[in-house]
Amino acid sequence: MTAPAATLPASDHGHHDESKFPLYVEIAMLLAVITGVEIIGVYLPFAKWMIVTALVTLSAVKFMFVIFYFMHLRWDKPFCTILFFIGLVLTGGTMWALLQLFGATASLPLPT
Repeated sequence: MTAPAATLPASDHGHHDESKFPLYVEIAMLLAVITGVEIIGVYLPFAKWMIVTALVTLSAVKFMFVIFYFMHLRWDKPFCTILFFIGLVLTGGTMWALLQLFGATASLPLPT
């Protein structure tokens, strides 16, 4: 048994959310192109710092597309987005601290 149409709010009559599938396909294709550029970029004869800078930038762009569209942060409440970025900053800080504590200099033998 279905609910009668009179019980639905007036704004929902005949209104369907537009599918975001074409947007997701476009973003997936863009991410594939960026990945291809990253793969090709590794083999280009440029200075190492230029290649690393380009790769980090392209990876950051891909990361932003994934979190805002595929993780739906773009359409989520701002509070959830803020919580996500707080966790991201805390994770980055923890990783930095662990790398400083247990990095290459910490694994050198003590002088005798």
